[in-house]
Amino acid sequence: MCGQLTALRASLAAAGLGLGVAHVGEADTEPAGPAEAAAAASMPPRRRLEFLAGRRAARRALRAVGLACGEIPRSGRLPVFPPGRAASISHSSGIAVAVARAPGRDLPLGCDLELRPLPGGATRLVLRADEEALLGAGPTAWSVTELFSAKEAAWKALAGRPDGGRRAGAVGSLRDLRAGPDGDCLRVCLRAEPGHAVRVRVVRVGAGVFSCVVGRADGPA
Repeated sequence: MCGQLTALRASLAAAGLGLGVAHVGEADTEPAGPAEAAAAASMPPRRRLEFLAGRRAARRALRAVGLACGEIPRSGRLPVFPPGRAASISHSSGIAVAVARAPGRDLPLGCDLELRPLPGGATRLVLRADEEALLGAGPTAWSVTELFSAKEAAWKALAGRPDGGRRAGAVGSLRDLRAGPDGDCLRVCLRAEPGHAVRVRVVRVGAGVFSCVVGRADGPA
């Protein structure tokens, strides 16, 4: 599973993004500093391992674009990065993944990892009627899991601030985003602001998927 993710490094590097992957079962699972230790101390054991794996993945993603980073504290549930550094973190089934932008690149950041397929009943929580054609049969069809993951990644990018924080009220739910085909990617925009859109690459990983925003999307919704 981790090997499938790390195989994406070259293509993401070409888009100006660094990739980091970590696993909860790694030998070195210690916090990188007192802020991480304080945040992890209040968590149940499994959540603590996921949290620390996410931090390791973020530091590896930043190193992949030539940026050093120490501990990554949090504000609420959001990571707080030093100036000039930012990454998007996701984890599923014991694996954490992160993407970071290269220095000098003005790129939206968002990724999502879903290693457990979603049930078909989740469709109504993810899509509106004008998107249901994406679920059609054939090689160009998308699964509910792929669309959910793509929207999760896009939500992070469209609702995000340059420092990795969140804009208040940008998106209420995934149904406030609209997805559509864009070559081999998906174009995801804010319904209230269709010109505010990103391209999301979705890659199957085992029985699940990994989604990553690879740039802004131009053109009409």
